[in-house]
Amino acid sequence: MLNLLAAAAVPIALVLALQTFYIVDEKNQVIVTQVGQYLQTVREPGLYTKLPFYQNATHFDKRILVSDPSPGEYLTLDQKRLVADPVTRWRIVDPLAFYTSVREESGARARLDDIVFSEMRAELANFEFDKIISSERESIMGRVSTRAAERSRGFGIEVVDVRLKRADLPEQVQASVFARMQAERSRIAARYRSEGAESAARIRADADRDKTIILARAYEESQRLRGAGEAESTTIYAQTFADDPEFYAFVRSLQAYEKLLGADSTLVMSTDSDLFRYLNSHRNGGAPVMATTAAP
Repeated sequence: MLNLLAAAAVPIALVLALQTFYIVDEKNQVIVTQVGQYLQTVREPGLYTKLPFYQNATHFDKRILVSDPSPGEYLTLDQKRLVADPVTRWRIVDPLAFYTSVREESGARARLDDIVFSEMRAELANFEFDKIISSERESIMGRVSTRAAERSRGFGIEVVDVRLKRADLPEQVQASVFARMQAERSRIAARYRSEGAESAARIRADADRDKTIILARAYEESQRLRGAGEAESTTIYAQTFADDPEFYAFVRSLQAYEKLLGADSTLVMSTDSDLFRYLNSHRNGGAPVMATTAAP
């Protein structure tokens, strides 16, 4: 019997201890109520007691919390649709007001998201799309944070700030925007290619012109030098012929022999041809005479 009573006393004592003592740590704050009536707020860490089954201790987080709802669609001043994804950082500063107005964190997030969405809708409607995503983004979110903090103060909430994770066009609009961007880039690329082709053609034309001029000048110079050489050669031949006509005739005949009488050639000519007078000159003591027989 005593063993049964001892076994039953252990869980009863455990339940009484859990209902009597409660712990407040560094990241929590507690409000104590008695039959639904507020008694006190405990913010300092430590071990505290309350009346079991008669008083209740409700814990609330003291840290900065984050509300990250789904992206919303807004209309800008220039009638463009904008998809924005805000993130709100907040904390509970008045546990009693928080408990009586929204009860728990899920309710607080729902109220806070509605406030932020309405303030962003009112603020973004005053600016054009390009200003929102570039120069006015920080100032817009600063004003949204200030007004959201004012409206949420009655819920025992302090809004630290509101920031945008993403601001972009809707998906159905992005395709057309990307197509226009691609067409613009293609137009610019085609212009660059045409300008490059024009420059290449101009460079080739200049090079061909320079080539033609250089070749013409080179040909002119070669003809001039060749003419001067031939003139000098003619002068030398004429001087030689004037000094010794017989020797000049002899040299010219030898040159003709060299060209006409090859190793494997046969030449049939008249016996009285002037070409053979030097070949037959040895028969007349060295004086040139006319040949009387045909020579191969």
